[in-house]
Amino acid sequence: MAHMGKRVMIWLGAGILALTGAAMAWTWASRAPSPEVLEAAHAAPLPAPEGALQVYHLGHSLVGRDMPAMLAQLAPEGHGYHSQLGWGTSLREHWEPDVPINGFDDENAHDRFRPAKEAIGSGAYDAVVLTEMVEIEDAIRSHKSAEYLARWAKLARSENPEMRVYLYETWHQLDDPKGWLERLDADLPGAWEARILRPAHDVDAPAVRVIPAGQVMAALVRRVEAEGGIGPMRTRRDLFRLKPDGSQDMIHPSDLGNYLVALTHYAVLYHRSPVGLPDALLRADGTAAETPGPELARVMQETVWDVVTGYAKTGVAS
Repeated sequence: MAHMGKRVMIWLGAGILALTGAAMAWTWASRAPSPEVLEAAHAAPLPAPEGALQVYHLGHSLVGRDMPAMLAQLAPEGHGYHSQLGWGTSLREHWEPDVPINGFDDENAHDRFRPAKEAIGSGAYDAVVLTEMVEIEDAIRSHKSAEYLARWAKLARSENPEMRVYLYETWHQLDDPKGWLERLDADLPGAWEARILRPAHDVDAPAVRVIPAGQVMAALVRRVEAEGGIGPMRTRRDLFRLKPDGSQDMIHPSDLGNYLVALTHYAVLYHRSPVGLPDALLRADGTAAETPGPELARVMQETVWDVVTGYAKTGVAS
């Protein structure tokens, strides 16, 4: 009987935690402005930056070290950046001091690391790029994505009210049972916008803008696969790296994937077409990255600009 009583207490405790999490999610969903309010907040494009930017990246391995390094090579001279990363780390885990960040020591052992709260609250950056952990449904349900996006955005503007805050939309596992392209199509409006961006929106502050990397990937994959391949890319798998044993990594980008995501960041942050940018870049460690070659690079660049200028939430004029 004692064991049964203990088991009941465990069940009750788990139930209370689940209800508490659901209540918190409902609270943030209930405070969300209407879709029309969010659309109006994103209706007017931002003015294009006049020069190089100082950018802070907060996230995990889908940010990584190589993508920001590639962005810096594409950007105007004087572009600078710092970051804080983890392994699959949520916005909540980056925020809460008593919650461990898996992989913190490994991921931040480089000269571009700067502690997130100190950096983002300093007012020293022109733009802060935030992303959420994947699986995005788990992040929303268990890590209070909207609440912590709002917290980071408020901190970013505490010393610099004009700081631009971006939510970097990522992607899912290639072998997602619901379909990789299908998830990208559904989750931008259904998760990133409706359940993170909208509940986090502060009607008294500038809107958080979006870097739609997942949408760019989807558009490029559709074009490349329809044509049977372009340059070194034949299928979506070429955007993702191979593991040391030669098997397919289902989520982490290859050099081609990082190049595409860096182009997307460039187009959104600088309001400039990436068409004509160089395709031979270095990784963060100084080694040469695999190049897409001129044909695929041109298609990547055109795709990025089409998606970025066709999506008002980037802040880039159509």
